[in-house]
Amino acid sequence: MARGNQRDLARAKNMKKQQESKGQKKGDPAKRMETDAERMRRKQAESDARKAAEQEAKKK
Repeated sequence: MARGNQRDLARAKNMKKQQESKGQKKGDPAKRMETDAERMRRKQAESDARKAAEQEAKKK
């Protein structure tokens, strides 16, 4: 084999990365979903306001 232990090193690195990423989502899932939904509502409202302002600018 020409790869040597490169495959083993890559597996170990990926395993470590997977272990670290598992801990990112902490807390109550329902609460997290509600906060995410609130963020999306706020983002959508800002987008709607920006689009309305653009429409007003085009009418003038």
